[in-house]
Amino acid sequence: MEKNEWLLLLIFLVSLNYIFSTILEYINDNNWKDYIPKSLKDFYDKDKYKKAKEYKKANGKLSFFSSTINFSITIFLLTLGLYGKVSDYFMINFDNIFIQSSLFFLTFYLFNLIISIPFQYYSTFYIETKFGFNKTTINTFILDKLKGVFLALLIGGALLYATLIVYSKISHGFWIYLWLGLSFFTLFMNMFYTSLIVPLFNKLVPISEGSLKEKIETYSKKIGYSLNNIFIIDGSKRSTKANAYFSGIGPKKTIALFDTLVEKHSEEELVAVLAHEVGHFKKKHVYQGLILSIIQIGLITFLFELCLNNSELIDSLGGKISSFHLGLVVFSMLYSPIGLITGIFMNILSRKNEYEADKFAKETYNGDALVLALKKLSVNSLSNLYPHPFYVFVHYSHPPLIKRLDALSSS
Repeated sequence: MEKNEWLLLLIFLVSLNYIFSTILEYINDNNWKDYIPKSLKDFYDKDKYKKAKEYKKANGKLSFFSSTINFSITIFLLTLGLYGKVSDYFMINFDNIFIQSSLFFLTFYLFNLIISIPFQYYSTFYIETKFGFNKTTINTFILDKLKGVFLALLIGGALLYATLIVYSKISHGFWIYLWLGLSFFTLFMNMFYTSLIVPLFNKLVPISEGSLKEKIETYSKKIGYSLNNIFIIDGSKRSTKANAYFSGIGPKKTIALFDTLVEKHSEEELVAVLAHEVGHFKKKHVYQGLILSIIQIGLITFLFELCLNNSELIDSLGGKISSFHLGLVVFSMLYSPIGLITGIFMNILSRKNEYEADKFAKETYNGDALVLALKKLSVNSLSNLYPHPFYVFVHYSHPPLIKRLDALSSS
């Protein structure tokens, strides 16, 4: 294919992704029902349900506006060949490959950051505040952005530097070394994310002595599973929404409970939520996800090398000099339909795993307590009770609430 044909293909893929996402969001936004399920009438009154619909509508409008701006900018950059022109400037004026690629990525990273911050600000300080969720202060918002930029530059710069060293020395089979390196990095982050990254943004405090810890220890002994690394995280620093998550493997496995979760739920419900998280580990979901991520990284790096070896494809971005960073940009656009398919597969698997973890919690602890916790979590976060089935198929990593409740009642 000629470079103009490649350019038309890139524009087509970017446009297709935008149109598909926009239509899917529209279908989902218009799938709300007017009635509240019987199982939730004790939790959702008409005013609360109306508030949930308004919350989804407000987020939908912001998402549409944001995606439309980003789509328009991307098409503008492609049609005018600005990716290539910016790349050529750095390639001509600097000799070092790392400096060339770093300045290129830094330019567009800062550009995207400037575009995205107003949307994030509006979401946090208008929508989330209007619906009673926001606890983030201006200082916290600014500090979060600064820390995010610091981590992006530190981690992204280190990965880019290591990648370019390998790329400059190995022409054929570069993807294998990149695959191994990114796989190791993924494993490292999976193990140490909670201990290295989370403390930069939140305080993690070991669960204190008391009846909750005693119930957790009793449950731990019952199932033969060590629950030593359990922390309370100060989620209330930013939002009233509640959550819990499991991370790490081996001795670094950790469960974090948001303080908002502890505040709004009974001890029975909290242990049931913990049982669900333990279910993910007991059912090997953590290892399964890690292995699939590594396989996916292998596919990505293999296809990436194919892109790097196609100069006409890279030149379609408007540059006169082919480069590593242009290859990465063009690859990200070409990979979008494959990424959508692999994402759907991963979500199907994730939803199955959620059902299994729910069943594990019911069998080893208390299904009724888990049901109560799920209802409270959904209502307190104003979640959509009736997402469109196709939207769920494409985007949901967790089954919709009603489906989970039905599965718990029948299992």
